[in-house]
Amino acid sequence: MSNVQSSNLRQVSILAIEGVFASTLMQAKDFFHMASLRFGKLQGKGLTPAFQIRLVSPDGLPVESFSDVRIPVDGPLDDAQIIILPTFWGDFDTLRARYPQVCDWLRERHAAGSVICGEASGVFWMAQAGLLDGKEATTYWRFFSEFAERFPRVLLNQDKHLSDADNLYCAGGVTSACDLYIYLIERFCGAGIAQAVSRDILYEVQRSYTPGRIGFGGQKLHHDMTILQIQQWLEEHFADKFRFEDVAREHGMSIRNFMRRFQAATGDKPLHYLQRLRIETAKGLLSATRKSIKTISYEVGYDDASFFARLFRQHTQLSPNQYRRQYQQKGE
Repeated sequence: MSNVQSSNLRQVSILAIEGVFASTLMQAKDFFHMASLRFGKLQGKGLTPAFQIRLVSPDGLPVESFSDVRIPVDGPLDDAQIIILPTFWGDFDTLRARYPQVCDWLRERHAAGSVICGEASGVFWMAQAGLLDGKEATTYWRFFSEFAERFPRVLLNQDKHLSDADNLYCAGGVTSACDLYIYLIERFCGAGIAQAVSRDILYEVQRSYTPGRIGFGGQKLHHDMTILQIQQWLEEHFADKFRFEDVAREHGMSIRNFMRRFQAATGDKPLHYLQRLRIETAKGLLSATRKSIKTISYEVGYDDASFFARLFRQHTQLSPNQYRRQYQQKGE
């Protein structure tokens, strides 16, 4: 996530349809508006937003929310770099018949490289467009049965609150959507802006789950099942002491063949992939707990806290203490 893409971000668009939960729509708008203001300030623009956050509807007309609030919009479907699909209430078959242009829009924007995010029932739009076929996804637990029946080609993961694959992100509910927006703000605007927005908005959000690691889903979109099994094993055993030679042998490969196949499938060398797993886990521990740097270092697999700190800085451009402080600072 240290590869900031802010120069490409001009617009975030949030889909408004009949029956939308206004709270989830405005939650997304508030998160990204705060990021836009903070990023504008960082660029020396004062309180001028650095990018636009627009509410869009399929026909460009206002919509009635679930709670009968009339919501004005900024215009019709557009070419935003980030698209948010909030939660809605209502019969999905009726909605997709009413708004046939939504699926075409999502397919077009995905092909153009846009990031698409669905929250709870909003994920149905991504699946209906065929974008999630053969890819991992999640949704709100009450929709699991209907979702699995409607979209059998989607790899529904009922154990995850967040999923990502190929610039397609799914959040199971409101709290996981908060984590997703912070992740995307870090990806596009940098860690400092993301941490500031987290301080500004999240206050005392209590999670009943571990946010987990997002940003690895795109590296699982390959057809080497042995390497996929090893990736899943690494996610469960990243903090253990092991040798890649032994992992390769247990899967019937020489170390040279393993290294070649792993990089060909994921685009990453095994050691770098493992380091990223450990660093992403450490980020969560630094922001959500008061554990010491030494303890966190040990828990993610490094006995030498100094080595861990150097590696953390290489991946994030911040020391572990700097990363933690930015979450704990008050004020601006």
